[in-house]
Amino acid sequence: MTHRPEPCASAPLVTLVGAGPGDPELLTLKAVRAIRRATVLLVDDLVGDGVLRHARRGARIVPVGKR
Repeated sequence: MTHRPEPCASAPLVTLVGAGPGDPELLTLKAVRAIRRATVLLVDDLVGDGVLRHARRGARIVPVGKR
């Protein structure tokens, strides 16, 4: 018999969100919701403050330095 772990309700979730040309008004509603839910955001140099304003208070923002 093979043991299969029970699914965890709080399993980690990774969502990739493209910021497009960088204008926060052009983000989709789905992108904004994902940014608001995130506890950690990995961002490159092209992500501006306008996009990061959607992040929840206390979210860890990690610059990855890619340009």
